[in-house]
Amino acid sequence: MRITVDHRTTYRYDTRPRRVMQLLRLTPVGFEGQTVGDWSIDLNCDAALIEKRDAHCNVVHLMTVEDVPEEVVITARGTVDRENTNGVVAGLDEMLPPLVYLQDSELTRANAKICAFAEDVIGNRTDPLERAHALLAGLYDHMTFSPGTTDVTTTAADAFDRGTGVCQDLSHLFCATARAASIPARYVSGHLYRQDGQNDQEAAHAWAEAWVDGLGWVSFDPAHGISTDEHYVRLAVGMDYLQAAPVVGTRAGGGMETLTVAASTRAVPLRNAQSQSQIGGGGFRRQSQQQQ
Repeated sequence: MRITVDHRTTYRYDTRPRRVMQLLRLTPVGFEGQTVGDWSIDLNCDAALIEKRDAHCNVVHLMTVEDVPEEVVITARGTVDRENTNGVVAGLDEMLPPLVYLQDSELTRANAKICAFAEDVIGNRTDPLERAHALLAGLYDHMTFSPGTTDVTTTAADAFDRGTGVCQDLSHLFCATARAASIPARYVSGHLYRQDGQNDQEAAHAWAEAWVDGLGWVSFDPAHGISTDEHYVRLAVGMDYLQAAPVVGTRAGGGMETLTVAASTRAVPLRNAQSQSQIGGGGFRRQSQQQQ
């Protein structure tokens, strides 16, 4: 499946800041089953972009804007060819060993309730893949998807107590329960081409990956109760949302700001798409300066 992504982040300021600095994790990388085609990051203003790879092997751009307009628009767009690998994520250039992802983070720390839940749903299962799928099914049954009940600062423990949340919360909970069961797990940000046609969203999507001995990293989407397939575009990973968020940053000076996000996906079967060459490791084209 060839998926076209258009992800737009807009900051509006009532008083212009002196400087804006943002960390952009908006460029996907290629691996087995994910081939990145044309991809660009476009800005509506003059800015410096420095590209690097972080410890999780995400493509990261440090954006610095000195002459800040009243509105800063960051647009990431491009195409990705996806094949169904039954959730298995292979062929990545990993820097960190899986055991690193057993560590807690502030947003994914498991409390006694979460530990007890993980133990209960796993039961006496010993097969690594079955254990991970048991956590997936347990969270899907326990949690109710409910936008507006949480925010980006909500912890896994808070969401678990409420029994409601969005994809970010369920992904944090999957990481928390997996790590409580001694399964390395990490948070994933990306895009989902939805088969129900609701492909214009106010945010990107999130899911999780667990390390399964014998298979490697395997993706699980607790918001939908499935492993990922050819409808998913993987952007970045981290211990939690803070290390994988598409756009995070800071500014110097200025007054109130308003943030809006628009994420759109479109797709066609690969057999109907024109062939394109792969840009190894995820392509990037320098931003064009456009007025909007």
